[in-house]
Amino acid sequence: MPTQYPGHIVKVGETDVAVVKALKARLNADLGIGGDPSLRLDETDGNFGPKMRQVVKLFQARNVDPKGRPLKQDGEVGAITWAVLFGQQAVQNLALAIDPLLAEVIKVAQTEEAKKVREQPRNSNGGPAVDAYLASVGLGTGYSWCCAFTYWCFEKAASNLGRRNPMVKTGGCLKHWQAAPGQGAKLLAAGAVMADPGLLRPGMLFIMDHGKGLGHTGLIEALAGGLLTTIEGNTDGSGTREGGGVYRLTRKVGEINKGYIDYAGVR
Repeated sequence: MPTQYPGHIVKVGETDVAVVKALKARLNADLGIGGDPSLRLDETDGNFGPKMRQVVKLFQARNVDPKGRPLKQDGEVGAITWAVLFGQQAVQNLALAIDPLLAEVIKVAQTEEAKKVREQPRNSNGGPAVDAYLASVGLGTGYSWCCAFTYWCFEKAASNLGRRNPMVKTGGCLKHWQAAPGQGAKLLAAGAVMADPGLLRPGMLFIMDHGKGLGHTGLIEALAGGLLTTIEGNTDGSGTREGGGVYRLTRKVGEINKGYIDYAGVR
């Protein structure tokens, strides 16, 4: 029976019989429902139907993700639910960016996070490091700076490698989303990634749309079991878009509502 995550959300109508049977066996064992005919799943039947959806929702109600947060009770088995069922090792874990520039961008961002960069004074959108991030995109102190932080990291990484920086020079998250394809970057819509989290790679930038032209962005450092480890500017431990520093956060793929920008291979 397969235990490795198949790379897509498993739900009602799933056509991979082996995956469905493996899930049924694991759910029966984990929930201890083998002796309850009203809930026990027929492990010889490769159909993912309404009863199996009910049992998946029961499992999700009784369990939490690796960070202790409740699972989304949708009756569908994505990477996070799969990892809770079969273990983190059963889900693709990516910690290294393949593209040399993106790998260097991650190193630069890690250095800034290690410095514990914070706004000075608090809630000012300013300070020595923050002002440098904003200046890199032609802005003065006082502006939201999450996108400027990512540009500064790209600019520093490109300089370290002696090459051109391909990232759009902007402090606007949604403007970046619109302009990135013109620079050769690839856009991945949030819906496409939800259906296939295997599309994601470290070094990609996520974009969140908060409406009224407001957004938030950050860098994917690593991925594991449907969870993103990110390094972000202008945020804090709560994940807000108007926090006071550079932080390493853990986000669920489902939190990203706009999509991802991939500069891999762009010269």
